Amino acid sequence: MAYTAKDITVLEGLEPVRKRPGMYIGGVGLPGLHHLVWEVVDNSIDEAMNGYATEVVVTLHKDGRSITVSDNGRGVPIDKHPKHKLPAVQIIFSTLHAGGKFEEGNYKTAGGLHGVGASVVNALSTKLTVTVKRDGVAWQMSFRRGKPIDKLKRMGKARGSGTTVFFQPDPTIFPRTDFNAQTIIDRLKVASFLHKGIKVTFVNEPKGERTTFNYPGGIVEYLDAIRKERNCRPVHDSACSLERINGARVEMVFQWTESTDEHLRSYVNGIPTGSGGTHENGFRAGLNKAVRNYIETHKLAPRGVTISSDDIREGLVGVLSVFISDPQFQGQTKDRLNNPEVQSIVDGVVRPGLEQWLNQNRTTAEMIIARIILAARAREASRAASASISRKTATSKVTLPGKLSDCTSKNRDNTELFIVEGDSAGGSAKQGRDRNSQAILPLRGKVLNTEGSALNKVLDNKELSDLITALGCGIGPAFDIGKLRYQRIILLADADSDGHHITTLLLTFFYRHLPELVRQGRVYVAVPPLYRIDIGKETHWAIDEDQKERILSKAKGNAKPDITRFKGLGEMMPKTLWQTTLDPKTRRLLRVDVSDRLATDRVLDELMGKDPQARFHFIMDRAEEAEELDV
Repeated sequence: MAYTAKDITVLEGLEPVRKRPGMYIGGVGLPGLHHLVWEVVDNSIDEAMNGYATEVVVTLHKDGRSITVSDNGRGVPIDKHPKHKLPAVQIIFSTLHAGGKFEEGNYKTAGGLHGVGASVVNALSTKLTVTVKRDGVAWQMSFRRGKPIDKLKRMGKARGSGTTVFFQPDPTIFPRTDFNAQTIIDRLKVASFLHKGIKVTFVNEPKGERTTFNYPGGIVEYLDAIRKERNCRPVHDSACSLERINGARVEMVFQWTESTDEHLRSYVNGIPTGSGGTHENGFRAGLNKAVRNYIETHKLAPRGVTISSDDIREGLVGVLSVFISDPQFQGQTKDRLNNPEVQSIVDGVVRPGLEQWLNQNRTTAEMIIARIILAARAREASRAASASISRKTATSKVTLPGKLSDCTSKNRDNTELFIVEGDSAGGSAKQGRDRNSQAILPLRGKVLNTEGSALNKVLDNKELSDLITALGCGIGPAFDIGKLRYQRIILLADADSDGHHITTLLLTFFYRHLPELVRQGRVYVAVPPLYRIDIGKETHWAIDEDQKERILSKAKGNAKPDITRFKGLGEMMPKTLWQTTLDPKTRRLLRVDVSDRLATDRVLDELMGKDPQARFHFIMDRAEEAEELDV
């Protein structure tokens, strides 16, 4: 086929955003939908961060699918741009890379520096209206899918100043356009912690609720909230709080707890950086140096045990907030900071600051060092246990679990391990599978809840120990993904509440103890049908009640439907299980993906953690939303 100049497409204006929204908001799922809110809110927060606003109000309207964000800042400029001869507000909302944050002067620090946030929200909305109050006058302009539908209009006199943005996401772009109120509340609450003194209000019109956040204690109060949320008991009473302006404004607070993992929440100009970056690298480097220097100076090094960086950070809970004038983020979603100079800046704050704090609080320091040494000894014990299992899995197939029905392929590519609920379902799966590429490992009942469990306790559990052996990649310090024996790991449980519980327990295990498999997209959840529906000569499969009702509503003719509800996978004939759940051509798989590590961590801690109060509140707060109970 000829390839000439006429085959080149030039996207103009905001067309690139609508054509490839994922490049600008990360995707069109719920995280991408809520990213529209963050873009508009970040602009208002930038006004407050630089001393021009004191209040931000976010309103979720009654339809649940439209948002208004307002602030009492200076208001977006409405005068005509000297070069483009259009009102500045029109340029900002309809042109990529247009804004007042590229040059220094208007904003010392800001979260929105790419100049695409407002225009991207506009491009992906069926309607966007911006109202500006400046110099005693209100102005308004409306857009549809990024294009102006009228000129800038003078609305009359107005008190004060500020900007109000109303927008409604485009359902032709987003599969779902209903916002999650709790997701918005969580983000706004964090913004109030990070910018102490700023009043942030959320108005939830569907529920008739109004919530205001204002935390004068800033990130110190935030750390207390995180510890309570995670139910972490602190090792020492007072947290270490450091703050300095040295080429950047650096604020941090951290505390060692009895938890077995590290939990650091980092932010740049108020924007969460879930994937870390150079500021987190600087924090960890400075922390490591300061603790090692203290141990060496006071001759506290234990005999026979080598302290690692992971031992030093085990149980650490902290908040790191950095404000810089020219942040370089990785992608428009701003999930990771890339500025190389920030690492040394943060390191230069942490190392001397923490050393001084440890020396001034000797009793607290000794408690922290004792905690670190305990972590090192526990790691050594876990390494010995996991190495034993790793050696067994590395030898031969004779050491594999007896109940594992392995596949015959010698090549790992395209092989799958199905972790199946129960021996009965395991029997059907073994008979119905493709023996060349599909392995079956049946589980006996519900596995151990590994949320908060130490590695040695996990290894003592027979079902999980067999699973680790079957995977072959080891666990903990002995983990090596290069030794993983299968390309995909697929969780296959019944389509009822018990099956969902078993799947949740397994997901908790993989996320907490084999997170790299999740990060690399190796873990999947199979979606078996719950109903078989025969209508005349046609057979339909429904995964839940809703799909069953949709199938029945579309049924034609007078044929009476014959509905079968599967009590479990073991009831399925091997051929049926192959057709609906095992056959790569017809099955449905959900790949396990974590888009928000902080939210995932919070949900797991709430639902699977040791504190029953968290689950009680979760159930009571959402009792009205329950449509059907499987008891």
